[in-house]
Amino acid sequence: MKRFENKVAIVTGAGGGIGSAIACRLAAEGALVVVTDVNAEAAAQVVSGIEAEGGAAAAIPADISKKEACFRLIEEAHGLNGRIDVLVNNAGINRRGNLLSLSDEDWDISFTVNLDAMFHLCRATIPHMITAGGGAIVNTASQWGLYPAPNHIAYNTTKAAVAAFTQNLARDYAPDKIRVNAVCPGEIHTPMLEAGVTRSGRTIADLDKLVPFGRIGKPEEVAALVAFLASDEAAFMCGSLVEITGAQAVA
Repeated sequence: MKRFENKVAIVTGAGGGIGSAIACRLAAEGALVVVTDVNAEAAAQVVSGIEAEGGAAAAIPADISKKEACFRLIEEAHGLNGRIDVLVNNAGINRRGNLLSLSDEDWDISFTVNLDAMFHLCRATIPHMITAGGGAIVNTASQWGLYPAPNHIAYNTTKAAVAAFTQNLARDYAPDKIRVNAVCPGEIHTPMLEAGVTRSGRTIADLDKLVPFGRIGKPEEVAALVAFLASDEAAFMCGSLVEITGAQAVA
């Protein structure tokens, strides 16, 4: 399928497990993908992989914890082809701990990266989408934003805010034909998850046993859902929070 032929898509956190899969999927379907990540080397590697498969991509490294960097990113991306059709707000961090063990810094940076950056990026992007007559925004929330897991108060709270932000934005800009939806993944096999598993002393096999479907998810499966939500096939989906969990209850 080439659902994104002649379209420009921005993917934040695109150097990571889920983000790189999203960038590759959108490029495979014809988009010019702006691959952005705070890790410039990781972004460049994703672009190289996309180009090796015949896709089109451009790396724009950005520290989206800074408001000014968010606006520069969007303007530079818009300058590539004079349009922004899809914005995927995927970048996020996970600072673990309960209320008493979490540091002030961990709380603050969780909101800065997981929520504030999304606010600034959408604020910079939506005027371009209004001028163009519409667009699609897909945010990465989390199952844990809907059903909190223990000892992750900062992550859970920010992802709950992402869910609320998504629905508010959808209500406000649906009249402008800007569709805003969110994916809410459960356990997905990424480097971030592997690091957490190592710290806990568990294994991926242990996590697989907790999922009724028999295994945890793959980044490519989240990417397929994001691509659907960003595509014209999801033309009437706006304000949806779509879980992708393999029927797993919160771990």
